[in-house]
Amino acid sequence: MLDQIKERLNQVRNPATGAMLGSENRWQTVTLDNGKLTAEYNRDGISPTEKRTIETEIQKTLSDLLEADKILIKTTSTQSQDVFKALDKKGEAPAAQPATQPAQLKAGHGTIGNKKSVPGVGKIIAIGSGKGGVGKSTLTANLAITLSKQGHKVGIIDADIYGPSLPMIFGKREEKPRSNAERKIIPVESYGIKFMSFGFFINENDPVIWRGPMLGGVLNQFLFDVDWDGIDYLLIDLPPGTGDIQLSMIQNAHVDGAIIVSTPQDIALLDAKKGVEMFKKVNLPIVGMVENMSSFICNHCGTEHHIFGEGGVAKAVKELGVEMIGQIPLELELRTGSDAGEPYMTQEKFQDRPVWNAFLSLSEKVENHFNPTPAQPKAGFFSKVLGLKK
Repeated sequence: MLDQIKERLNQVRNPATGAMLGSENRWQTVTLDNGKLTAEYNRDGISPTEKRTIETEIQKTLSDLLEADKILIKTTSTQSQDVFKALDKKGEAPAAQPATQPAQLKAGHGTIGNKKSVPGVGKIIAIGSGKGGVGKSTLTANLAITLSKQGHKVGIIDADIYGPSLPMIFGKREEKPRSNAERKIIPVESYGIKFMSFGFFINENDPVIWRGPMLGGVLNQFLFDVDWDGIDYLLIDLPPGTGDIQLSMIQNAHVDGAIIVSTPQDIALLDAKKGVEMFKKVNLPIVGMVENMSSFICNHCGTEHHIFGEGGVAKAVKELGVEMIGQIPLELELRTGSDAGEPYMTQEKFQDRPVWNAFLSLSEKVENHFNPTPAQPKAGFFSKVLGLKK
């Protein structure tokens, strides 16, 4: 069947030139794996509107061979400026599409423009760390669930393009996002949390070999081309480090605050401090630092063990002039829950355990940071005399 598919793809016309894609040698790879087609073509000189015309024609010509959700079309561009020039000249609005269309990423270069708010979102919180392996994604997922328990609508962007893990943590590894009639990607929902991850668009075993500007383009799409309407808190689970993705986010979106995650050990703190300084230099408010894996409490004897050291983050926040807003201890169930797609804070049986209470405390501090409780006025002299205030 692959030969038949290739023959039909070659006959699809390029609306920009009128020639067939095959005669222009546009097709780069066409593969069929377990009934799923992945086809990639060069889109130099093809505008976004023309690209949509091509994709619609591809689905039409293959409709008797494959279902729409079994077709993934990718594009590459060596001259991405042609795409934007073509769009500027035409000034055409995207045509509305039915909600049954599979969502697709625009694998093109990101652009830096004026900062703008994400439609439908209250507050955006970036969650970062200087290095990997500090449990940032697990912390992000459970913080989101805890905020949701407090009555908030919460969304997450899994911006760790090289190692997306939220589909596993939320038990949605096989999910494929769809797009709505306005060509907005519909976020996947699990346990009341709406989230979007690059992991939905690639096979788990495929390496991502993309340069920074293209990664920034994907993040922009996750921010502005996903239907986040009605979200109170949008958490962005950033990749480790202080590189392109972090800068793309800060330069393009109004981010309200950042949380830095670190373990107590010195080598993790070295990198976490760099993350704090990066956010300071770009004038992004820092909500505070969270000490993850702060200690391990034995289930059998109740003894607390400081496996990764003690007091490191408390010392660091004093040096950096930021607040320590949480200490999350280790529990075996925190790890097993993430691996099984059942985050810790979704399981009521863990109520009043150290990790449960730590997440409740963290979420309250986040909430108080953005929605501070008015301070009670001090009792005046006459109030005390008259016995109205103690």
